[in-house]
Amino acid sequence: MASRPIRIAGASGSVSDRRHAIASFAKAYPSDPVDVIICDFMSEVNMTVAAARKTEQQAAANDAEPNPFMGAGPAFEASFLEALEPALEDLAKHKIKVAANAGNADTEALYKHVCDMVKKKGLDIPVAWISGDAVLPAINTALKEGTSKFKNVYTGDILSSWEFEPIYAHAYLGGLGIADAFSQGAQIVVCGRVADASPVIGSAYWYHKWERSQLKELANAFVAGHLIECSTYVTGGNFSGFKALEHTKAGWTDLGFPIAEISKNGAIVITKQKSTGGVVTIHTCSSQLLYEIQGPWYYNSDVTAVLDQIWFEQVGPDRVAVHGVQALPPPPTTKVGLTARGGFQAEAFYFLTGLDVAEKARMTEDQMRAALKPFSDKFTTLSFGVLGSAAPNADNQNAATAVFRVFAQARKSDDIAPNKFLRPVIDNIMQGYPGSTFHLDFRLGIPKPYYEYYVTLLDQSKVAHTVHFNGKDTVVPPPTVTKTFAERQPSQPTANSQVDLSKFGPTERLPIGTIVNARSGDKGADCNCGFWVRNQDEYEWLKNLLSVETIKELLGKEYDTSRVPKIEVDRFELPNLRAVHFLFRNLLDRGAPSTATVDFLGKNTAEYLRNRHVDVPVKFLSRGKL
Repeated sequence: MASRPIRIAGASGSVSDRRHAIASFAKAYPSDPVDVIICDFMSEVNMTVAAARKTEQQAAANDAEPNPFMGAGPAFEASFLEALEPALEDLAKHKIKVAANAGNADTEALYKHVCDMVKKKGLDIPVAWISGDAVLPAINTALKEGTSKFKNVYTGDILSSWEFEPIYAHAYLGGLGIADAFSQGAQIVVCGRVADASPVIGSAYWYHKWERSQLKELANAFVAGHLIECSTYVTGGNFSGFKALEHTKAGWTDLGFPIAEISKNGAIVITKQKSTGGVVTIHTCSSQLLYEIQGPWYYNSDVTAVLDQIWFEQVGPDRVAVHGVQALPPPPTTKVGLTARGGFQAEAFYFLTGLDVAEKARMTEDQMRAALKPFSDKFTTLSFGVLGSAAPNADNQNAATAVFRVFAQARKSDDIAPNKFLRPVIDNIMQGYPGSTFHLDFRLGIPKPYYEYYVTLLDQSKVAHTVHFNGKDTVVPPPTVTKTFAERQPSQPTANSQVDLSKFGPTERLPIGTIVNARSGDKGADCNCGFWVRNQDEYEWLKNLLSVETIKELLGKEYDTSRVPKIEVDRFELPNLRAVHFLFRNLLDRGAPSTATVDFLGKNTAEYLRNRHVDVPVKFLSRGKL
């Protein structure tokens, strides 16, 4: 079996991904076989929501008073069942394995639903589930014993100083539980918070019968997992070179899902399902590689991948080989995300059209601050902003319109009740700017709960990573060989060998995105952003242009020096990708579940920065714009 590479299909990148991929891969097996289908359903947003649901379900079972934070629905990701059900017959027929981290905060309940679904169809598909990611008892025990203060990895604060009470804690598990379940005979493995790439690590580990000591192979599988974990992000989704996709044979309306081929020695080729849209190129792979990393060291519970020498090779149409991945042992700790009830939030919108948008926005903000003053001392957040801009001399009214947004948070629902927020906001209309118009959907102005999220580290020895299969519970031990890393990754403020930018010749003031690709994403309160170019001389220009100080200037008002915690910037280079990567610490406020920004996932930071103007060498423009 293991004489050929394992073929692992990436069939879901989030809870909101399209749900046809599992069935499509399974049906296509005779002409395009895959060994394992993996699905990533977890994010910090749905983790916090599911944690609250699970906590309230437990309280309800104990006849506790209902809490307004209680949301409808299960504490696992039900959309996985929608994706799985139509695939079951073909999965059974072709013996394709499936690993999915859709269990969220109630993996056992998801396991029971999958078993019932399989049984009702009369199929022989053995199912296992993984536990151990729910670690709040371990956190509380360590606090009581004084063995850890659980420092926040973003702010440096300790947990005892957090003003919120944790209700749940997800630990990020590695992939060896999945490998063990497959080895025992499971065909479908459902997990909670295993790390995004862990299903690929576990699948390759099982298939090739690797050992924990084979760090190079594990690191390559980890990178392969990172490349396909977000499904079509590696085939053209969220790709700054997206315009070229429109003119491909299959167009851009139905991007194909990816496949990672991993050999016994760890060699990787990224491809995609046959006869589907999208592309797999050096640049789509560079885009996904630069997403969500935080420096040259990329951590998983099973291995640390070292990325600064990685490079890609186009070995065929829609086939990219991965080279240069180095390996170190995993850290002794694993990441943990704690959820707490944060409070309530509400927002409302006005439309600003035509001339004088900035003045109209300033007038509206002044009026609303005055109207909200009797109540805003109870708000924990109150922010105003303009989304977009009005196009000059627009030929239609929509193009001439920008959106004014007012956003507020408070600890108690009553402190942000309609009479204290929404009513004063809409009552302002008759004294407003010319054309004053508010959005008639008032539902966003009604208080709704939000959650706070705290990220820390827990010793892997405190995690009860367990496989449940066929009536047997198997404990997955933590790694015995680990490496303790510095709290901050290496940062290089400027290029090592400085080059005078004038050597690149005459320039034209243009958006940097005219010739530079970029990709960004969120990790808690941090936002990362990688920039890369197509040619070596462009890279010499890029790495000399983009110093830490220059990127702060390009961030503009987003680099708010008054913010607490302080925004900091780390930088490192990936020369073989012709890339420069930045980590913007605390740029996203408190992270996706609670931030006041509309770019709560950090994905538009790259596009904002690509639109910032710099002096672009004219000689690069003759090669064609992106």
